Amino acid sequence: MASFKSSSSSLTAFKFHLGLFLLLAGCASAQLSTNFYGTSCPNVLSVIKSAVGSAVSNEARMGASLLRLHFHDCFVNGCDASVLLDGGEKTAPANANSLRGFDVIDNIKTQLESSCPGVVSCADILSVAARDSVVALGGPSWQVRLGRRDSATAGSVSDVNNNVPSPALNVSGLISSFSNKGFTAKEMVALSGSHTIGQARCTSFLTRINNENNIDSSFKTSTQAQCQDTSNFVNLDVTSPTSFDNAYYRNLLNQKGLLHSDQQLFSGGSTDAQVRAYSSNQASFRTDFANAMIKMGNLSPLTGTNGQIRTNCRKAN
Repeated sequence: MASFKSSSSSLTAFKFHLGLFLLLAGCASAQLSTNFYGTSCPNVLSVIKSAVGSAVSNEARMGASLLRLHFHDCFVNGCDASVLLDGGEKTAPANANSLRGFDVIDNIKTQLESSCPGVVSCADILSVAARDSVVALGGPSWQVRLGRRDSATAGSVSDVNNNVPSPALNVSGLISSFSNKGFTAKEMVALSGSHTIGQARCTSFLTRINNENNIDSSFKTSTQAQCQDTSNFVNLDVTSPTSFDNAYYRNLLNQKGLLHSDQQLFSGGSTDAQVRAYSSNQASFRTDFANAMIKMGNLSPLTGTNGQIRTNCRKAN
């Protein structure tokens, strides 16, 4: 009986904290709007779209890099552009010599400071750039609500370690990591589809490639050949690495997931059915991905008088 009461109390506490998290997130997102800069900086979306389009045209991988930058920002203390600040988060193992796209954001910020000084936040630039990157590579679009403000301080290395999912996680760890941010298992699978673009460094998946059995033999051999130099990068999607499509899920069905965490989504566990569904229904994936990205963009934004509008995304005012 004591143990039942204990677990019942824990469940009540969990529901309370989850409800509080969703309430606070809802309050913050209610202050965001799609036309936030309608009069104060009407050219903001066209400036970002043009700069992102140019950057992705020059190097398709940049689209994935900007999307990942947004993800790593939002998962650590919310979408506040703290990941752009020099020091702190940038130096964490998951980010150091790995995150990229900072120059693209700097370029956009410079243009906007010229036309609308002190108006557009780095956090909003990053949110829109992520959307425009997906669109530039053939993916879905979604409306980005704006009005986020920038943090004056970067998160710590431990903040990154404790919040950004590791590529070594199993499916239960992935579900837990995303659940901590308010995402369902289905939304986690949809967001994982971002690995239909981009690359990963060999050191992040060598253990899988060399030691795991749930891997296609020819895929294993070709990937090992690309990783003779372990500092090399390999496409996350072996089929269509520069197209935002649902090939990622078909790759998982064929045991061609590059990261351990990728293949875990189709490994006899609770997410297998969702992977199968997305592998055969690209429209469903596109819709669910877009909706999950809207939800991600609403993670604990600074609004109103909180935070600041940085003039330089790399340092606080």
